[in-house]
Amino acid sequence: MKKLPIIIDCDPGHDDAVMLMLAVGSGLFDIKAITTSAGNQTQAKTLKNALKLVTLLEVDIPVYKGCEKPLFRELIIADYVHGEMGMDGPTLPEPTLRPETLSAVEAMALILTERSEKITIVPTGPLTNIATFLLAYPHLKPKIEQISLMGGGAFRGNMTPTAEFNIYVDPEAAAVVFNSGVPITMCGLDVTHKALVFQEDIERFRKIGNQSGKVVAELMDFFSIFYRRERPELEGGAALHDPCAIAYLIDPSIFSAKKCYVDVEVNGKLTTGTTVVDFFDVLKQKPNVNFVYDIDRTKYINLIYEAVQKLP
Repeated sequence: MKKLPIIIDCDPGHDDAVMLMLAVGSGLFDIKAITTSAGNQTQAKTLKNALKLVTLLEVDIPVYKGCEKPLFRELIIADYVHGEMGMDGPTLPEPTLRPETLSAVEAMALILTERSEKITIVPTGPLTNIATFLLAYPHLKPKIEQISLMGGGAFRGNMTPTAEFNIYVDPEAAAVVFNSGVPITMCGLDVTHKALVFQEDIERFRKIGNQSGKVVAELMDFFSIFYRRERPELEGGAALHDPCAIAYLIDPSIFSAKKCYVDVEVNGKLTTGTTVVDFFDVLKQKPNVNFVYDIDRTKYINLIYEAVQKLP
């Protein structure tokens, strides 16, 4: 079976780490590159975390450094969730690979220029790198099959009542992406706060017996601390956000989605960073986003479990 060519743009990040494990372990993707965004932690730390994960997974995937900060704003990080290094919890191997010399944006341009097939881009952090690429190389938009991203939300936020972290960190970049004309699948908080991992799931990963299963369990041990303290409505579950963007590409049947018009608020006093999802078609605008809003949680966890079983 032909593998789907993708570029992963991420800010590892506990859930980014599990997303990468799902992408690699599934065996379904030809991962052309991993590019790093600043978000969950600073660029220096997310870059090092990506290199650690590539080393752990024993794969030869080039890693490229992305933008240091949002387009127009100062960087906000989520160390209160992800810890001092961005993936606190497990002991990970020191990187055996170095980052490539090209920037993330240059690498995206080179890959899309050189390849005859279209490439799917999977961003799971702030959209700074993707927006910069689209602005710098608009002629390469037709080479993008689609963008499957984690970010936003229609009916809830986690930075403000209506804004989700990835979009809030760089709303101007998000506005560029959502208005680019490139097909977008959006896995926001509406679905990711149903993509929960519970203690029994963590123990199941721990019992796999390989190093990757142990790392997943230890990542989730740390990640769950925030959710159990700050998100009691999730009843002990931690929201495993980022793997949704890969899981949707593997098996869209485990999700519910609807074509909607979506734009990003960049100027609002109370609503900056909000993805305004016209779920009920009030504006009668042409839909620009495949908006994902529900999930079969059991099948989702099983998908990740089966992938992690196949890893070192």
